[in-house]
Amino acid sequence: MSPGVPRAGAGQGAAAAVQLLVTLSFLPSVVEAQVTGVLDDCLCDIDSIDNFNTFKIFPKIKKLQERDYFRYYKSKIPVGIKAGNSNKYSKVANNTKELEDCEQASKLGAINSTLSNQSKEAFIDWARYDDSQDHFCELDDERSPAAQYVDLLLNPERYTGYKGSSAWRVWNSIYEENCFKPRSVYRPLNPLAPSRGGCLIHFHVFGYCLCLEKRVFYKLISGLHASINLHLCANYLLEETWGKPSWGPNMKEFKRRFDPVETKGEGPRRLKNLYFLYLIELRALSKVAPYFERSIVDLYTGNVQEDADTKTLLLNIFQDTKSFPMHFDEKSMFAGDKKGAKSLKTQGLGTALKILFSEKEIQKLPENSPSKGFQLTRQEIVALLNAFGRLSTSIRELQNFKVLLQHSR
Repeated sequence: MSPGVPRAGAGQGAAAAVQLLVTLSFLPSVVEAQVTGVLDDCLCDIDSIDNFNTFKIFPKIKKLQERDYFRYYKSKIPVGIKAGNSNKYSKVANNTKELEDCEQASKLGAINSTLSNQSKEAFIDWARYDDSQDHFCELDDERSPAAQYVDLLLNPERYTGYKGSSAWRVWNSIYEENCFKPRSVYRPLNPLAPSRGGCLIHFHVFGYCLCLEKRVFYKLISGLHASINLHLCANYLLEETWGKPSWGPNMKEFKRRFDPVETKGEGPRRLKNLYFLYLIELRALSKVAPYFERSIVDLYTGNVQEDADTKTLLLNIFQDTKSFPMHFDEKSMFAGDKKGAKSLKTQGLGTALKILFSEKEIQKLPENSPSKGFQLTRQEIVALLNAFGRLSTSIRELQNFKVLLQHSR
């Protein structure tokens, strides 16, 4: 072999290495550059949403979530995820590593059901008060014997250890149930895939033609998925020493889930769907404000002064939502499907859609008497505001990741 060949190869290798380093150095800016501008399907730009959320919504919604009325959420807790219960997947683990992962998921994913005796007594009082109100509709979960209150402050949205095929099965079932997904397609759909023609006002998903409304429902579920993943990345188990976990942002995990290169362009789209979901719920809050502005509506916990302060803070948030200058017309996106949802975030989304579909009923609400046309239960109210609060936190965390990415260059 001639002496020049290895030198040429080495030169090419060095050039390739330099090119790789240059490419990697631009990855953070690529993430930031692709999650900007105007969102699809509405004339709202991301920078304006970021600023509005940071300076008006986020500080107030965090305070609201700490109030007793919004701190406790009543729902059925699935068997196997209470603290101390074993993870059912550990029974089918094939090796030591899988078993360790399952045991970690069982521990990290367990719900902290700790409640003080004072809180339990308060819940009885709340139920007595709610029963005395003229609620024409009760949700199934609220009356279920298996339903119990959970302290949301003790159960933050963060990394749980669930991963791999079991995690995919959960999300696949969610997409299949809510997103009009063709049965022949296994993984979650991408409604933004290039069109193959044939639909003028519709959109294609792996060759299937979806109308705007169905595409919107997909984007809502995708936005919810992105929000949860952002919380997971921002509150990741970094290490555990002497049984004490250390939580914090995980840059590697964030890039794995959202980087345009590692996700083949899907990451930025998922994040844009998060903003889209945020706008949907923001719009719902601005629409439902008249319901809460009536004197007959209170946020009862038994503490008169705190209840009054909580309502004042809530009405202040509603005023901010009304001031947002780029609300879109939801009538062009929904035909009126009032499909229900049960978990905190999905019930929050379901309540938001219920509000958007009930504009006429809300406008006709009587000032001093209950309305049979439109009413919200305690659980719907708690889910609505906490779901929006978590979206607000997700967007705030995304901004933090952008800063971390810039500093990592």
